[in-house]
Amino acid sequence: MLNDEIKKACEVMQAGGVILYPTDTIWGLGCDATNEEAVKRIFEIKKRVDSKALLVLVDRDVKLQFYVDEVPEIAYDLIEYADKPLTIIYDGARNLAKNLVSEDGSVGIRITKEEFSHKLCERFKKAVVSTSANISGEPSPANFDEISDDIKNAVDYIVDYRRDDISKAKPSGIIKLGRNCEVKVIRE
Repeated sequence: MLNDEIKKACEVMQAGGVILYPTDTIWGLGCDATNEEAVKRIFEIKKRVDSKALLVLVDRDVKLQFYVDEVPEIAYDLIEYADKPLTIIYDGARNLAKNLVSEDGSVGIRITKEEFSHKLCERFKKAVVSTSANISGEPSPANFDEISDDIKNAVDYIVDYRRDDISKAKPSGIIKLGRNCEVKVIRE
């Protein structure tokens, strides 16, 4: 069942579609992070201005080097020792949809270890957009039941896995890493 869900989600994203899926934090809207049209659809679904960047998930830290010009060494320590999901904002984003990258050229990337999103990224072989499944400005849903029908009706595929999980998930911590290893905590 899990593999069938992952296969279907990958097919939808490869065709430029948007999925609603469980992540290592809260439920997210996802798409191919290299597809500008798919990223544009996520902004439209969220009713969000596209000057606010979205983050991406990958399954292994070795993939960071493909999406970031220069990965500061401290990033690997932060990833290894983080005791909860951690999104790191890196300068020098590359190989991603232009409308996904911040105006300053940075991108937020999280290495996901949660079963579904990890296997999804592994099978998709590219970064996957991960943004909260809500209309911009509204509270992030803590579980599937809190996601609005507007969001559910706007996506191309809704993953079945973990829909019945009612535990209250939380967003990741966010850190911005500068090229000279400056560390700025955005969200704990």
